[in-house]
Amino acid sequence: MSGLAYKKESLNKKSDSMVRVLRGGNIGDENYSFKNDDVFISAEFVKPELYLRKNYMITPAVSSLEHIGKIALIDQNYNNTVVGGFVLMLLPLFNDDVVSRYLLYAFAAKHHRDNCRNITHKSGQAFYNLSRELLMNLPVPIPPKNEMRRIVDRLESLLPHILSYGLIEGKLSELNDTFPEQLKKSILQLAVQGKLVPQDPSDEPAAVLLEKIHTEKERLIKEGKIKRDKNESVIFRRDNSHYEKLCNVEQCIEEEIPFEIPDSWCWCRLGEIFQHNTGKALNSSNQSGELLEYITTSNLYWNRFELGKLRSMYFTDAEIDKCTVETGDLLVCEGGDIGRAAIWNYGYDMRIQNHIHRLRPYVEICIKYFYYLFYFYKKTGMIGGKGIGIQGLSSNALHQILFPVPPAEEQYRIVEAVERLFPYCDRL
Repeated sequence: MSGLAYKKESLNKKSDSMVRVLRGGNIGDENYSFKNDDVFISAEFVKPELYLRKNYMITPAVSSLEHIGKIALIDQNYNNTVVGGFVLMLLPLFNDDVVSRYLLYAFAAKHHRDNCRNITHKSGQAFYNLSRELLMNLPVPIPPKNEMRRIVDRLESLLPHILSYGLIEGKLSELNDTFPEQLKKSILQLAVQGKLVPQDPSDEPAAVLLEKIHTEKERLIKEGKIKRDKNESVIFRRDNSHYEKLCNVEQCIEEEIPFEIPDSWCWCRLGEIFQHNTGKALNSSNQSGELLEYITTSNLYWNRFELGKLRSMYFTDAEIDKCTVETGDLLVCEGGDIGRAAIWNYGYDMRIQNHIHRLRPYVEICIKYFYYLFYFYKKTGMIGGKGIGIQGLSSNALHQILFPVPPAEEQYRIVEAVERLFPYCDRL
């Protein structure tokens, strides 16, 4: 029989005798539960025959398809609990614990649940109706009562072990899903702390590399190709037990440094190493210039690009120069999955939309090392977005990211080690 049908306004009336109404969400796999968001109705709206009694079974009548067929056995008499109108109650013709428990397991069997789903009809976008008349006509195998008892005893001796194995299998499955990624993060943690490969005393220290970058920036400034940064980055170099600044601008404090690095490394703002800018904002009304294809964040994935469907818009000569990416440029998502990065390694140029940052180093460095830095920072929550509505990684935020910079030669050794180890992680 169907459960209690009631009008919503009836729930507003409070009395000294309130009745809990169970709905489909209270029914699990061979169990039922009370929830904090259960509704209550005054007892004056409830007929006595609707109260749940021991050995009644309840099953959703109107629910999503995945919940159709779930069933629970009531284990006691209730004088303050009913089910709602979208739940069916199966009332035993005679009250017997063995028969009821056997029927619970018979109704919970996969073939019976499949039969229940097969006799439903769709109601609305997401709900299915289980017909009471069709449900009552479904066949159920009935053995002798003594065999029912043996079946129930055997099932109830095995089910705790099955449940335990299920929990273990779930944890193992979760471990299989997460362990490779966790192992990759551990490898990168060692890499960015200078612990993955040994330092070579013959390598030029990172400070020398940064001095070369500074010299190149000065040359470009004198030639008018770039403007001097009013907020020039601070470089930190390790000096025995502390860090010293390599320039005098007060924009970086030692507390920002998240972990220790070798003496031959430096901490440096990203903007000190890379020229960077975003691409062109989409403007369909502006049709001056040349119609060219471009990529957006939907084309940019970790370490790869999907270029099957490209859009086009007009670019002026100045925009082409600013928004074109070349082989070896590191591209980083400003919106969407912020911080997601890939290196453009194609033999042709491409334009970018404004939600992508183009990073181009001032001097030759190991771009792949910095790609892995973005991957590590993103996966460990060290890169986040700011903004209202749509979060994003602004140019200023990108510029200020603090990166550990090893000597140039060590950057390549780190990448070689990472790419030797990562395939083993994927196989796991």
